Amino acid sequence: MSDATIPATQLQVGEPGPGVPKVDPILIADGVRRSFGGMTAVDVAHVEIPRGKITALIGPNGAGKTTFFNLLTGFDRPDSGTWSLDGESLSHVPAYRVARKGMVRTFQLTKALSLLSVMENMRLGATGQGGERFGAALFTPLWRKREADITAQAEELLARFKLDAKKDDYAASLSGGQRKLLEMARALMSKPRLVMLDEPMAGVNPALTQSLLGHVLDLKNDGTTVLFVEHDMHMVQTIADWVIVMAEGKIVAEGYPSVVMQDQAVIDAYLGAHHDTDLGSLTGQLEVAKDLGDSFLVEELTDEIGEENTDAK
Repeated sequence: MSDATIPATQLQVGEPGPGVPKVDPILIADGVRRSFGGMTAVDVAHVEIPRGKITALIGPNGAGKTTFFNLLTGFDRPDSGTWSLDGESLSHVPAYRVARKGMVRTFQLTKALSLLSVMENMRLGATGQGGERFGAALFTPLWRKREADITAQAEELLARFKLDAKKDDYAASLSGGQRKLLEMARALMSKPRLVMLDEPMAGVNPALTQSLLGHVLDLKNDGTTVLFVEHDMHMVQTIADWVIVMAEGKIVAEGYPSVVMQDQAVIDAYLGAHHDTDLGSLTGQLEVAKDLGDSFLVEELTDEIGEENTDAK
């Protein structure tokens, strides 16, 4: 590993690799397994997420990334395993309590409440709302100030995400990209320590992609830890400080982005170790190789496609 690929302060203890300890981890998971019938969807022996950094969780479709997210955030129950946030166990804790502890997530398919306004969606993301209790709800003075504070926080976030002009509109009227922005802004209402983003760029208009990238970087600048799932390798290489690679439910590689993209385990996870497939598959593999930035593999696949074209004539 060249010096140019290593930050001044290393994030890990020892050589990068699956399950490598981090210097200052915020999230630690051990022995997390989840099976559906006879298929093991997640089998993570050990993983640590570095504090205050942007970590990308990548891997081919079906690798178990979203299922792993669901387990950590309480939306699904594991067969076994433990995990903790800042030393506090969150194993088997329901999703609403996980969020209150400081770990929130967004979804690949946005979960905005369509028939509520943008502002109402934002208010729902805040914690410590006394008016949610039936008895307290009857006495306005008990929760009026807190609601004013929540509204002020929501207005500030909506302005930051350039959704303030939409605050009184129904969430259903927003575009797909604007809903992604709303979901990210709403997640910040609870002032989390760790934000988990599930494919934040999926289905987003290219015009909003740079805006979303900027907001993810802003989270890091504000001291928030980010863990995100993404298939766009250009985005991963642009903003990620650390990359974790999953395949068939297991973590097969970890490291700095520029190094991980050249790891043979990563290439095999995306492309397969053998390339004796038809032309269509080779073409698809070529596109992924380009995304990975592996010039040697691009050249190899290009030659193979050329040879098959020659043989077909």
